[in-house]
Amino acid sequence: MTPVELSRTVLHAVRSAVADGELDVVVPPRVVVGPPGPGGCGDYATNVALQLARPAGRAPLDVAEILRLRIRRTAGVADVEITGPGFLNIRLERAAATAATAALVREVLGRRGGDTPGAPGEDLSASGDLSASGDQSASGIHDIAGAPGISSTRSTSGTHSTTSTTSTTSTFGTFGTTSNTNTFGTSSTPHPPYGHTTALNGHVIPLRIPYDMRAEVVADALVRIVATQGGRVEVAHVRPGERVDLRPVPAAEDPAPLGADAARWALLYPAGRDRPRITADHLLQRESNPLFRVRYAHARTRALGRNAARLGFDGVPGEVDVPDAGAVVRALAEYPDVLAQAGAQRAPDRLARHLVVLADALLAVQHTVLPLGDEKPSAAHRARLALAEAVGTVLAGGLSLLGISAPEHL
Repeated sequence: MTPVELSRTVLHAVRSAVADGELDVVVPPRVVVGPPGPGGCGDYATNVALQLARPAGRAPLDVAEILRLRIRRTAGVADVEITGPGFLNIRLERAAATAATAALVREVLGRRGGDTPGAPGEDLSASGDLSASGDQSASGIHDIAGAPGISSTRSTSGTHSTTSTTSTTSTFGTFGTTSNTNTFGTSSTPHPPYGHTTALNGHVIPLRIPYDMRAEVVADALVRIVATQGGRVEVAHVRPGERVDLRPVPAAEDPAPLGADAARWALLYPAGRDRPRITADHLLQRESNPLFRVRYAHARTRALGRNAARLGFDGVPGEVDVPDAGAVVRALAEYPDVLAQAGAQRAPDRLARHLVVLADALLAVQHTVLPLGDEKPSAAHRARLALAEAVGTVLAGGLSLLGISAPEHL
C-alpha cells in the first residue's frame, strides 16, 4: 500500500463516517498521509481528525476514534493508534509495508523522464536578460539568478516582469548549465516526474520582488517549483518603496565568487528570514557542508549503479531489509508534500533542507547495497540498489529545481 493508496483509504473512511451520519462535514478533496512526527508511531500518520474536528463540532479525539475503527478494517493495515491531540498513526502489515516500499520505489523510477526543468508540457526556456532596460540596479544579478525558467517581458506599468516559459537546455548566466539528466518529464513522457502534480493547474501566481540578487534567485527557484504543481509564476520587479510579495533577507556579500552552484545554495538553503552565510565553507568537500553531502549522495547512487552493472545485476524494487532504510523510505515518501509546501509557502529552503535529510539517510545505508567479498548478488541487494537509484533520481530532480547541478562523479 503506497502513501497515495493509504491516503485514499483514509479518505474512504471519512466518506463512510459521513454517509453513516457519524460525522457531519464536507468530505475534503484529499487527505495528506506522511511519516509519523515526533511522538508518533507506526509507518504513516495523518492529522485529518484535527482538520475535521472544528467543522464537525466534535473533539479531535472523538473524530480520530471514529476514523480509527474504519481504517483498522482495511486489508493490509495492522493497527491504528491515536497519539497527541488526535493524530492517527497507521501501522501496516509487514507484507503490506514491503509492498508499499516496492511500489514507492517503482513509482519514482517509473517516472524518470527527460531533462526539461518544469512540469510536463510547460515551456520554461531562458531568454532575454533579467535587468530592466536602462536600470543599473540589477547589474550582476543575472550572473547567478539568470537560470532556467524565466524570460523577460515589460509590464504596462513600467515594472520589469518575468514569466515562466520552457527549454530543455538551460542557460545559467556565465556559470554554465544547471539542468540534470533523467530528472524531469517532458510533454512526451507518459507520466510526470515523482512529486509533480496538477494541484495548481491553471493558477497564475504573481510575485513582486525587489532588485536584489537573493530575491532573484529565490524567485527563479519558485518559478520551477510551482511549475511542478502545474502552476505558473509571474515575476515583476518593483522599485524601492513599492509593495513586494517576496523580500528575503539580502546577502551581506556578493556570492558570485563561490561559483554558480555554491552561490545559489548559499542563497536558497537558509530560510528567507535568515541572512545567508557567504563563506568558502560551501565549497568544502566535507561532511560539515550540506551541499557537498547532497551532491556526494547523488554521485554515490550513480557509482553504486555502475558497480552493480559490473557485477551483473541491476535494481529491482522489493523488500529492503536494512534497519536504517526506513528513514530513506520516509524521506522519499515525504518529497511530494515538501515540494508542494515549498511552492505554496514560497520557501525553496524547505526543498533544500529536505534534500539534506534524504541524502543523510541514504549515506547511512549505502554501504549495504553491494555484495561484500564472495557474497553473490541477491534479491535483497537488488531491492537496496533500486531504493538507492530512486534516491538519486529525487536528489538530481530536487537540485535541478534549485538550479544546481548534480554531478555523476564527485
